[in-house]
Amino acid sequence: MAGLVTLALVVGLLAYGARRGAGRADGVPATILATPEPPPVLESPPVVESWPRWGVTHTQYSADNEDDAAARARDLLSRVPMLQNQHIMGWGAGNPEPAPGKYDFRDLDRRVKLMAATGAQPVLTLCCAPDWMKGGAEGRTAWSKIEVAPLREHFDDFAKLSATIAKRYPTITHYMVWNEFKGFWDDVHNSWDAEAYTDLYNRVYDALKAVNPKIQVGGPYVPVDSHVSSANSSELKGPWGAIDNRPLDSIEYWLKHKRGADFVVIDASSATNDKGLVPDEFTALQKFSTMTTWLRQKSGDLPVWWAEWYIAPDNIGWDEQHRTAVQVAAMMEFARSGAATALYWNPQRRTGDDCPGCMWSPGSGDEMPMAGVLSGFTRWFTAGAALVDVTVSDRRARVLAVEKQMVIVNTTPEPLSVTVDGKPFDLDAYGVEWSDRGQ
Repeated sequence: MAGLVTLALVVGLLAYGARRGAGRADGVPATILATPEPPPVLESPPVVESWPRWGVTHTQYSADNEDDAAARARDLLSRVPMLQNQHIMGWGAGNPEPAPGKYDFRDLDRRVKLMAATGAQPVLTLCCAPDWMKGGAEGRTAWSKIEVAPLREHFDDFAKLSATIAKRYPTITHYMVWNEFKGFWDDVHNSWDAEAYTDLYNRVYDALKAVNPKIQVGGPYVPVDSHVSSANSSELKGPWGAIDNRPLDSIEYWLKHKRGADFVVIDASSATNDKGLVPDEFTALQKFSTMTTWLRQKSGDLPVWWAEWYIAPDNIGWDEQHRTAVQVAAMMEFARSGAATALYWNPQRRTGDDCPGCMWSPGSGDEMPMAGVLSGFTRWFTAGAALVDVTVSDRRARVLAVEKQMVIVNTTPEPLSVTVDGKPFDLDAYGVEWSDRGQ
């Protein structure tokens, strides 16, 4: 009998060890610090008269990864205080909690310090989750599974991690919960699992508000697809296509069942999933205004945040001037439709790589067009800025104006002579020009 008991204990221990060790060969060893790093000392964000509206999301490579170019890149980020966003795991940040209660915030500290040093209004995206929260092993990180959501039994653990981060960085008071519903797709129903996401969101919301009731929290950060023709098309449509009904249903579920929210978050591309840009790259941008208006109506006019926005399929082949013109026109749509926040996903790359759409050239730190665009819009077109209608002699030129400044974009591939607000302008093909209105 004793032998049977011993055998049962051995089998049980082996089974337990197998469960604990599942996936131990998957991924790379994560650093578990013997002595936790103390929280960084951070300057408070600069006081601004109104919400800057515009900003940038840091990705794998940013100004903290550059060598010779670091100072130039930091100058571009700091010359006008703008929003800066960082994910807590991935996109430049390592695993923040490689084992339960064992933290490694060194990467996140570095990015948070970069944001503080460059005068940012800081934002954190609470994504993604350590492996042990999603069925992986403690002490390892499988980056190939970064888009896996935490298991339901670990939702409270993720909320606790979120609260730990909020306590560590008291100068950060804006948080987006998760990213693009990663891991929340329901294959059985061919739709998003909005119920599970909302459960996670509510637990994180409660945890953050318990740290500081003044913390601003938003979701659901669902990707909003559109099509020319699809069985899932909604009635929300235009010449640019039709919105997929599944993200709309998810947003409405979240709005109905959320514990609370200080803003509503989505992301999208102006391109359709089936036909690309329709009927053209500039008309397609109307999708952004349509979605912003719909969100404001459905949410009771919660501030609308665009966590990511894209103006073309990958590898479109445009030159930098063409790309910048479409991006400027997109930002005009956000401003006119009353979006509160629009974060630019900065596609920064390694030294030596081409970097279309980047803020600075990798390696040199030389300014690229989007840096100036973001600085200009942040300075002149803050949230709530009073827009002014101005006369335009040719509608192929698009204009956004406030009392003292305006920006003009030529939407054609040819030079364009146009009179705007009573002043003549000769615009290059896809040219962008800023002008003082002289008042």
